[in-house]
Amino acid sequence: MAGAGRYFCTAGRGLEPFVAREVRARLGATEVDYVSGKVFFTTDAELSDLKKLKSGERLFLLLKKHAPLPVSRNKGKALHEIKSLVIEEPRYWLDIISIWKNLHGHKGEKDHVFQENPLPLKRKSEEEVNLVTKRQKTEIHSEECQAGAEESCVVTEGMSDQDFQAESKTSLEDTSKSSEEKAIDNEEHSFSFRVSCRCSGAIAKIFTSQEIGRAVGIALMKQFGWRADLRNPDLEVIFVHLNDIHSVVGIPLFRLPLANREYIQTAGLRSTIAWAMASLAEISAGAFVLDPMCGLGTILLEAAKEWPEACYWGTDISDSQLEGAYVNIRTAGLMDKIELLKASVKALPLPSESFDTVISDIPFGKKFKITKDILFLPDILQEMERVLRVGGTIVLLLSQDLRKHMDGVMKRVENDGSPKAVSDGANETTAVKALNIDGNSSSVVNGVEESFLSSGQMRFGSLVPDGIYGVSLGKTDAFIYKYKKISTAGKQ
Repeated sequence: MAGAGRYFCTAGRGLEPFVAREVRARLGATEVDYVSGKVFFTTDAELSDLKKLKSGERLFLLLKKHAPLPVSRNKGKALHEIKSLVIEEPRYWLDIISIWKNLHGHKGEKDHVFQENPLPLKRKSEEEVNLVTKRQKTEIHSEECQAGAEESCVVTEGMSDQDFQAESKTSLEDTSKSSEEKAIDNEEHSFSFRVSCRCSGAIAKIFTSQEIGRAVGIALMKQFGWRADLRNPDLEVIFVHLNDIHSVVGIPLFRLPLANREYIQTAGLRSTIAWAMASLAEISAGAFVLDPMCGLGTILLEAAKEWPEACYWGTDISDSQLEGAYVNIRTAGLMDKIELLKASVKALPLPSESFDTVISDIPFGKKFKITKDILFLPDILQEMERVLRVGGTIVLLLSQDLRKHMDGVMKRVENDGSPKAVSDGANETTAVKALNIDGNSSSVVNGVEESFLSSGQMRFGSLVPDGIYGVSLGKTDAFIYKYKKISTAGKQ
């Protein structure tokens, strides 16, 4: 593309630093900053490179980002502020649309469409009006709700018959526009669109997401003469997010979320979490990597796709899980990269100190509830420690309840004289480590320190903690634990 574009990527809670680091390393992004659930950046990367992002959920071209809209009890005045998102700087909107078209290779084709029909808009047929004015449907975007579970996610594409007819008539018969505005209308009037809106905080107490989406949709039709199209719009969705922190408007670059991996047949752990765990594992060429509780193999798939020069092994005690993992691995074309073995994590049939990295989601109990299996956690940790080489890394995903139990186990063992607390003067809040794609660590992301719970920095045998990262699994909070092995198991 000619010139850099401004983007934002939605992210699950806790993954914002991972996205920030990834866009820098993968896309050469600049002006990177983030808030809860969103990472903003500038890059001149091609569409094919943008699609390679692994830690984010959905990717948008940024149209607008500014302070929260002023909230007024006068709904008419408040609606005017909402519409100002569209009617201010109309030429800027068209410039962003042009970038979107160029990214998708529509530069010539779409421009010809716009230029071939410079005639004024004609009144829509009854069939077209009925299509546009269908009651809007609600669609939940799970990947966006992760970034703000308290907020509703609604697609607002339609409006009532009365609203549409009244507003479209005003748009068609308005003769007060300047020549520039008319030129803008004629330039892009055959363009079709949909609107998606989310709102929370003070503004949500006055308007529903549907009302805001309707206002934005009407403003777009009046400003540009675009058509609302539910089924097959040129512009998939115009995304509007209003809350007490900011007002953001963007255009999604892809119909499907980045987190939807085409190479995963049966989904297990969220792919973005799996990638983030792998990014912490410091996987190098020729390394041996083990997931001793691999389940459907999501972590191994994400790691092998990103770092293909390593050798991967997965073990699990469940035949059904191994069968699902085999299907996923075959679908991903990674049969020559990943070996599967049926075995119990409590007694791995593998030599001591034979792996450079151990990485796993600890799936105790249905939906992360503690069961009697939790009693085996110390044995499992010791077995992982045994097969790991000195200098190697362990990365574990623990549910909130499991994390509390693990911390309790470590403290009890410490009191018995085995693992020791690391006396580094660490407070309960410490700077989070954000990782480059190649595994190199940095204590800050773009000069901004993120916090994570250190849990006393407990050490387990020869395993020394190297970071704890709070992340969201949707309705459940979880923690990624990272450990380094500093000596042979049993030796201090």
